[in-house]
Amino acid sequence: MEYQNITLSLPKDVLLKVKHIAVEKQISVSGLLARTLEDMVRKEDSYKKARQRHMAILSNVPNLGTNGSISWSRGDIHER
Repeated sequence: MEYQNITLSLPKDVLLKVKHIAVEKQISVSGLLARTLEDMVRKEDSYKKARQRHMAILSNVPNLGTNGSISWSRGDIHER
């Protein structure tokens, strides 16, 4: 895998907290940020794949016997 360096500007108070988190996790700030960003990308990819699967399911809905027409009204269902 090829890597590329980036420059990141953070408020000093945020950077200080990130450094503390990195020390607690025994990882470098760079490693912590890389891991966090990789997780974010992985979650986004998973979301997109799940969305595509669900959209495919919705576009191929089986016929449930209504042939696309609804023979009842909301009032019929919620009759009082």
